[in-house]
Amino acid sequence: MEKKAFLKGWYKIPQGDVAGARIKMMSLFGVTTRMAFLDRLNGKVNHTQEQIDAVEGIFHSYGITEIWGAV
Repeated sequence: MEKKAFLKGWYKIPQGDVAGARIKMMSLFGVTTRMAFLDRLNGKVNHTQEQIDAVEGIFHSYGITEIWGAV
């Protein structure tokens, strides 16, 4: 499976934790705009293996294991 979009996992994050998760991921990717974040969320930008591992770690902290793919 190609790991690009992480929409499947994103919609499983509890509503109260979405802003915090977005801030963590924007920092991880080194992006400062929502549009740049959305490009990664929607799989328009490839991720490095380090970023993939870090994204999975963030989702696992919320108990989410099905992360990759579009909805």
